[in-house]
Amino acid sequence: MKAEYDFSKGKRRALLSSKGKTRITIYIDDAVLNEFRTRAERAGTGYQTMMNEALKAFLAKINVPVTEAVLRRVIREELPEASRVTTRSSGRGKQRRAA
Repeated sequence: MKAEYDFSKGKRRALLSSKGKTRITIYIDDAVLNEFRTRAERAGTGYQTMMNEALKAFLAKINVPVTEAVLRRVIREELPEASRVTTRSSGRGKQRRAA
């Protein structure tokens, strides 16, 4: 063992990088945190893991693909009634008969 070590070129970081996770600091209401801790204790898991799973489930739920029905609903909600066209085209032009 050396009497002295040179750390002048050392870098502060985790020794092992975690894959797919980032350490952050957030503020959460006490009631929310206490509820997650209580539920996690009953389930036998960590409260942070449970919070992460709840956030994933929420993101999966709101990540709905834009379908025709969703688009129509958004248009109805966003455009005023007067600006919408009330007639509907079938997409086919009328055929004229030769007289």
